[in-house]
Parts: sequence; C-alpha cells; structure tokens
Amino acid sequence: MVDRDDTLCPDVPYCSDPADMHAFPDVPASVKRLNDAGYLVLMVTNQSGIGRGYFTLEQLNAVNAELLSQISAGGGRIDDIFFCPHRPEDNCDCRKPKTKMGLQAIEKYGLDPAECWMVGDHDKDIEFGRQLGMRTVKVSAETSFSDAVDIILSEGAKSQNNPNNREETY
Repeated sequence: MVDRDDTLCPDVPYCSDPADMHAFPDVPASVKRLNDAGYLVLMVTNQSGIGRGYFTLEQLNAVNAELLSQISAGGGRIDDIFFCPHRPEDNCDCRKPKTKMGLQAIEKYGLDPAECWMVGDHDKDIEFGRQLGMRTVKVSAETSFSDAVDIILSEGAKSQNNPNNREETY
C-alpha cells in the first residue's frame, strides 16, 4: 500500500485541479517495477478536503485519474484507490492512522498483511502499516519512492528465502 501526497506526488494542499497533479519523476517506473515483481499497488489516502467542502468527489476522482494517467504513461499501474473523505475531527475509523481503509483492502484482495508493505511520508502512514502488521518504509528527503521500492524488492526476495528475516521499518 502507498500513500499519495508527498509519496507519489508533491502535496498540493486540498488539490482539486488535475492540472496541479504531477507524479514525482521516479514514480511511474518505480510503480512498474512493483507491478512487474507481482505486487498489487494500492493507494490509501486521507482526503479531508471533501469533508471540509473544498472539493467534490468528482474533483478528487479527476485528480486521481490524472495521477494514474501519469503513472500509466510510464508503464506503471495503481491497482486500486482507497480514500478517507472525513475531517480529522470527525474521528472516523478510516482516516489514517486508523486502519479501516487497510482492512477493506486486505479483505477485498485476500491479502496477508505480513506479506504487505506500507510506504508513506508521515508517521501516521507508518503507524497505519504497523497496526495492520505490515512492513513499512518511510519516504523522506533522504529516501525517495524509488529507494523504497529498492528496499521492498530486496527485502521481499530475502523473506522468500528466509521468512524470519524481516525488519519492521526502513
């Protein structure tokens, strides 16, 4: 699972215009590497702009469609999108770090969380993954999405050879 803003693309606060959506340059090829290795790539994202009335579901879908188009143009594929439209003060069960979006994805795709990864830029993304029993990678100025994919592909190969060789967070 991957976060959207500041993981796959720069965070444009309450982005409602597809023209403002730009995947990081390394993202399309990196997503393709995950696809080619057999990983489902599921985006999980908090989008409180809907609950705040800053943009509509249709606008969110158009922005996400633009991101998917850019990733597709580079050969990659996001397999599904899960989003929380609520404001933090709504105290819903789906806003990360709460796990409802992840549980929905796990159920929908029959996933084993121990075989899954969560990649995101915030502590709430990492906490979300940990609560679900996933391995996690935090992207930052020092660790790009491409670096995260390198870790996933490297550690994934190691765990296939030795399932007890797992670290929690990178």
